[in-house]
Amino acid sequence: MTGWLLIVSLLILGGLLSTVGDRLGSRVGKARLSVFKLRPRSTAVFITVLTGSLISAISLGLMLLVSRQLRVGLFELDDLQKKLQQSRSELISLQDEKIVLEEKIGIDEKELKNLENNLLALRRGDVVITSGQSLATSTFTLENEAQMRQEIETILQRANLYAFLRIRPGEPPNRRILLVRKDHIERLEGVINKGGSWVVNIRSAGNVLRGENYVYAFPDVISNRNIVKKGEVIASIDLKEDDLTNSSISKKIKILLSSTLAEVKRRGSLISELQINANDINKIAKGLDNNDNLIIKLEAISSETSYTADKVYVVLKIKEIPYIDYYEDEL
Repeated sequence: MTGWLLIVSLLILGGLLSTVGDRLGSRVGKARLSVFKLRPRSTAVFITVLTGSLISAISLGLMLLVSRQLRVGLFELDDLQKKLQQSRSELISLQDEKIVLEEKIGIDEKELKNLENNLLALRRGDVVITSGQSLATSTFTLENEAQMRQEIETILQRANLYAFLRIRPGEPPNRRILLVRKDHIERLEGVINKGGSWVVNIRSAGNVLRGENYVYAFPDVISNRNIVKKGEVIASIDLKEDDLTNSSISKKIKILLSSTLAEVKRRGSLISELQINANDINKIAKGLDNNDNLIIKLEAISSETSYTADKVYVVLKIKEIPYIDYYEDEL
């Protein structure tokens, strides 16, 4: 409504001023007046032009007086455009940050979902391969580069077969589901090329659920070295008179076997359990008599020489020590 009122006011004011200017110019012309030493006709034209300029000035002043938007647009338009451009740039930057944050949130949600799935699977028992689990192990002794690459491919095929049978039981293992990074294979080849004997262990990079399509893995390579020699006493434990009961003997044997396993793993063995005949354990338990004159030393002895990736075979033997010898050793 204000805009229409302004337009009507300008039209009326312009008409009045035009009429006044025309009459003033006519009277100046008839009176043959002179301003600034101009001729009467030029003076009349000057008065007419001055009146027109006055009309424009009054019209503009009235518009600026009653319209704040016009004042802003006339005097602050450049600053507003700069601020608008800056705001648009900031908006674009914020939108880009929003996209990045949404992507991160999406990744985090996906990881959280995987963790939830793994947790549920662990509770249900659906995890068939755990993170770091060995899929295949082999010992490498470099003879030539072609033979090395063939052996690497062979161990990868073995690991693929093992993983396939674990996560997709009942299906024919007719495709590769094991994924190993190319740079990891190149690093493996570089280590083996140094010469010597090496043990390559293909491990799972994460927990794998039954029914998944792929298994991510990485090669772990360590030097192949002697862990135990045949006939070597790996660990031992003393049994005194108070220990020669069925429950104590059983407990002591378990402690001895645990100590033996810990020792061979400390030396670098990759095994997860010892190879021991259960009948030998039963015979040892039955053969431990309660003897007041003897201290019984139970020894875990390797029955074969074993290296890093080999199984460790252990037999248990009883060694009787007289009290006097035992206490001399203690002192």
